[in-house]
Amino acid sequence: MKRNYSAFAEDIPAYSGPKAARETHADLKQLSAIPGHIYTRPDLQILPGQRRFSKMPWLVPMLELLSPASISHLKEWGLSTIFVLAKNYNKLVHVWESVTAMVELWHPQTNSFIFPEFEATIFLEELEIMLGLPRHQKGEESALSYTVEQINSWSILAYITTKKNDLYSMTSGMHVHLLPIAQWITSQCKRKTTNYTAIAKAAAICICGVILFPEADGAISFGNLSIIDSISEGMKIGQAVLGFLYAGLTSAALGGPFYGSVVALELWMGMHIQFRTVEDLTMECKTMLNHPLAYVGGRLHMSPRAWCKTAQVKGIHAWRQYLRSLTVADFDMRPRFMHGRTIHLPQCTGLALRLLGNGALVSYNPNRCHLQCGAARTVVPLLSHFPPIQERKRGDTQDERDMRSAVVHWEGCATSAIQAEVEEDDEAIAEYIEDLKKLQPAGRDV
Repeated sequence: MKRNYSAFAEDIPAYSGPKAARETHADLKQLSAIPGHIYTRPDLQILPGQRRFSKMPWLVPMLELLSPASISHLKEWGLSTIFVLAKNYNKLVHVWESVTAMVELWHPQTNSFIFPEFEATIFLEELEIMLGLPRHQKGEESALSYTVEQINSWSILAYITTKKNDLYSMTSGMHVHLLPIAQWITSQCKRKTTNYTAIAKAAAICICGVILFPEADGAISFGNLSIIDSISEGMKIGQAVLGFLYAGLTSAALGGPFYGSVVALELWMGMHIQFRTVEDLTMECKTMLNHPLAYVGGRLHMSPRAWCKTAQVKGIHAWRQYLRSLTVADFDMRPRFMHGRTIHLPQCTGLALRLLGNGALVSYNPNRCHLQCGAARTVVPLLSHFPPIQERKRGDTQDERDMRSAVVHWEGCATSAIQAEVEEDDEAIAEYIEDLKKLQPAGRDV
């Protein structure tokens, strides 16, 4: 990825202090007091509309034509899990009532879900493990996928084809269409051509567009095209995927369209809220048969012989009631696949982390979710002075400075290993919950 930082090699300015944070951000409000938040608009239909999650009849037939050589490239680039999910995408059944009820608890300033006794969010490390993506390790910030320059989609697609008619059919406006790319792959496979790398790159665009960056049925943005293209160069795309999902949750929470990896969200809900491993079960869990966990659960220490904690929760009203009264005991804070994992945390107040993407810089606050991090609850941390979502202007001098600042904070971030057990202090818990009530809805409406 092109990053011309020579003019911005000077030190990043120090954090300007909590006063700037107070001046830049309004005080946190209860969900029910946030203007436009869907918590107060229960009849608003946000899902599954907006033409983002339809089944695509061309996807599986195209993938079945791929040669072993092309599939080998996808595996080499860390897309084995994405390939499996894409091959089974038409079998997946999204439970929109549960997703909608979760979105209603999303706080657009903290980028976390607000429950009665705790906050929770999707960790970068969780997402990378669940989706089998190459993991970002501290000291490897040069491998984070993003660009600070304008993106030329044709230069990316030229590796696939140089025919202008093909390029015109694959692009329009600021989007790339996946169907013409799939048709090109099908044509190449049926002709038994040997350009396996080009076919694999084209397949990566299709499967990542459907599983990781669903923005409109059969189309992805130029920014996300560039992210996907970087996978073959060994770049880490987890931050871009998670930032895009956070932005989609915020959009939906404020009444706009939902976008981002609903598959990742459902995997996260499945591991933390819906399912629990039970060793001695003899029958498979029917609820899991059409869930993403049915296809990737093995890597997460989750099999279909699991207990579904939410089997009796049916319909949007039941899901709202269940999630709005969820306790610490009902939420699996540290699933087995996260035990002992090292997670990235802000080094200290003012050195907040932001997820890097080609569309936006998105605030990342894992330190707010104490129990998920494997630590006892304390007071709810103050907000960062950065905006929750900062839209980017690639090619702009200030944008380059902002990106460099974000990278520096990742280079200096703290790390912590998730512990299986946590000891808590009752007085600290009481203080924490009092602070948390300031974020929770005032009513118990469902």
